[in-house]
Amino acid sequence: MGCDGGTIPRRDELVRTKKKPEQKDKTADLVAKWKHCALSQERLVEPIMACELGKLYNRESALEFLLDRSKFESARNFEHLRGLKDLKKLELTVNRAYEGRMAEKGDSYIDMQKSGYICPVVGLEMNGKYKFCFSWNCGCVVSERALKEVKTDVCHKCGKPFTSADIVVINGTEEDYDEMKTRMEARRLKAKMEKKAKKAEKHKVETSQTVEEASSSKRVRIVEPTKVESGTSKLTNGLKDARSKITNGNVEEKTAKVKSIQEDPTASKAFKSLFTSSDKARNQPKGHWVTFNPMYY
Repeated sequence: MGCDGGTIPRRDELVRTKKKPEQKDKTADLVAKWKHCALSQERLVEPIMACELGKLYNRESALEFLLDRSKFESARNFEHLRGLKDLKKLELTVNRAYEGRMAEKGDSYIDMQKSGYICPVVGLEMNGKYKFCFSWNCGCVVSERALKEVKTDVCHKCGKPFTSADIVVINGTEEDYDEMKTRMEARRLKAKMEKKAKKAEKHKVETSQTVEEASSSKRVRIVEPTKVESGTSKLTNGLKDARSKITNGNVEEKTAKVKSIQEDPTASKAFKSLFTSSDKARNQPKGHWVTFNPMYY
């Protein structure tokens, strides 16, 4: 067997055993999720943003991701982020008992479970041990225990109304993640339908206004003919016997009545000569029956 010299082999040296998978450190995993940005893995700094799936982000990292996705290796895991409208700023309650990051010493115990934010209702620390959630309408963060103990339809912090479909669990389990994804799709579909209905209604209003303008432009104004009293003038040689004036829809006739244009003192001789009733027109020769030339005899 090759065990010369009195050596005693152990079982693990003779038998190959299956190695156990490495287990994650739960404390380190919670710290990575609750105190670091999901995109850049940097420490969370206010303003802290959250998506509809409950992941936490720094605002600067989220903006950089939306501008250029190629800079991030895990961009495929964040395809649900289309713009700033898919992110909500969290309204957090500061923990006054939190002293911040103290100087680390080699012989001191470092408590990584302390958090700078707490639940405003029951006072639980937001360190990952307890389930926290927020309303997508207002972004106020409270613990799940507060929602269960104090059942209400309005936010505990700001008073805005919300429904169960608006609740987003922060860093939830796989079951919570699937539920948040379903709610996200339903919320986006609803917003899309509302936008489409609003656009159709706006188009309908514009169309009705256009039709009204077109119909109003085609309307013909009907003017009633003025009534002529008895004793009105008759037409002679294309003119009225008397010159008239229209005042307030009534016809006022001049006292002086003229029977013929030749007797009108206001008309000139050149104007009177245009009509057949003038003396010049009467003395002109008539047309020949062959040539129709009045000057040919």
